[in-house]
Amino acid sequence: MVPRAEFAKRRRRLMAMADEGAILIVPAAPERLRSKDTTYPFRQDSDFWYLTGFDEPEAVLVLVPGRRQGECLLFCRERDAEKEAWDGPRLGPEGAVETLKMDDAYPIADLDDILPGLLEGRSRVYYHYGRDAGFDLTLMGWLNRVRARKRLGAEPPHEFLELGHLLDELRLFKSAGEIALMRRSADIAVEAQIAAMKASRHARHEYEVEAALQHVYRRHNAVPSYEPIVGSGANACVLHYRANNAPVKKGDLLLCDAGAEYALYASDITRTWPVSGEFSKPQRALYEAVLAAQTECIKAARVGVPYETIHDTAVRVLTDGLLSLGLLKGTLKKNIESEAYKKFYMHKTGHWLGLDVHDVGEYKLGGKSRLLEPGMVFTVEPGLYIAPGTPGVPAKYQSIGIRIEDDILMTKAGPENLTAGVPNDIDGIEAVLADA
Repeated sequence: MVPRAEFAKRRRRLMAMADEGAILIVPAAPERLRSKDTTYPFRQDSDFWYLTGFDEPEAVLVLVPGRRQGECLLFCRERDAEKEAWDGPRLGPEGAVETLKMDDAYPIADLDDILPGLLEGRSRVYYHYGRDAGFDLTLMGWLNRVRARKRLGAEPPHEFLELGHLLDELRLFKSAGEIALMRRSADIAVEAQIAAMKASRHARHEYEVEAALQHVYRRHNAVPSYEPIVGSGANACVLHYRANNAPVKKGDLLLCDAGAEYALYASDITRTWPVSGEFSKPQRALYEAVLAAQTECIKAARVGVPYETIHDTAVRVLTDGLLSLGLLKGTLKKNIESEAYKKFYMHKTGHWLGLDVHDVGEYKLGGKSRLLEPGMVFTVEPGLYIAPGTPGVPAKYQSIGIRIEDDILMTKAGPENLTAGVPNDIDGIEAVLADA
């Protein structure tokens, strides 16, 4: 786990970036109603967790750089024996100071009385505007209360800045503790993918393959990092297919896009394999084109290389493969310039990975693709999707969707594949299936 001292270090770094005169406000995730008096499973807000390591709702972190009485303040629920009997233990304000190393903590019920006073005299407010409409209105109410006292000498903030401009950059670069958790998350996802591959050999429906994933996640104290995609046949051509309830047919490929969330850190793996245990010739031809693209993309990932180089590499190799198979006509250059490949490859080749499966962080700086640096973690996931009825495509290639995705840690020595434990080559996949 990430040590408590690291959370405190993150808060100090963030306050140093904001500088004195600022106030930073970070609410916890709310509990969300599912129906009547039942709620969705609670999942802490990633930014709030990153700065506190505190996993309760009804809490607000307030950072006040340079404040003599204390810079790191937490508002949270008080201890309540009756409510804790129903919902589990609470840390309480006293526990927050001791356990989370806050400078001070107060009952969440006191937030409305205390926060306006903390805003007064601060020149800038950092906050995630527009993320929570209810909290936006509450914050504006506090600001208006300070403004109402302006004639009495109160000094309200005059600058309002998006918190993500500072915090996203911190979260983009993973610490040693975070990388350890991401390795564990990846290991769980690897085991789950292999279990899903084996389960598909005897499955009648997609949900039976999904059940194999879920069993492994729960056994290792993890949950899915997103709704798993288990699509067989033409369903694999639907990029965000989530029904996972169709019959599994022996002649089809099955695309499984799934990841584990362990200690709030995500992994994200996609593999595509033949339910029968062996690739047909058309399936093999398309699969080899995607695998060649992924292999070249990972090779291209080096410190100092623009991030967009990965996608450009995927486009080039996939387009070349489509031309070789006769699915595109003309020259490589013209097909790339006209984006003809988007008929079969319509998404980007990856995304940042961390506390969120589509993690925070800018892809461009100053209008240019940012350069890869050690500590970044991202996915590499080229694919080809040939939906049924696609004009001009031979029937043997239709209803085939293929994606191959791995999680890559950028190191000084080059890319490290955190999810390489799941075979992605044809012989390796067929060997796993034969062992089912």
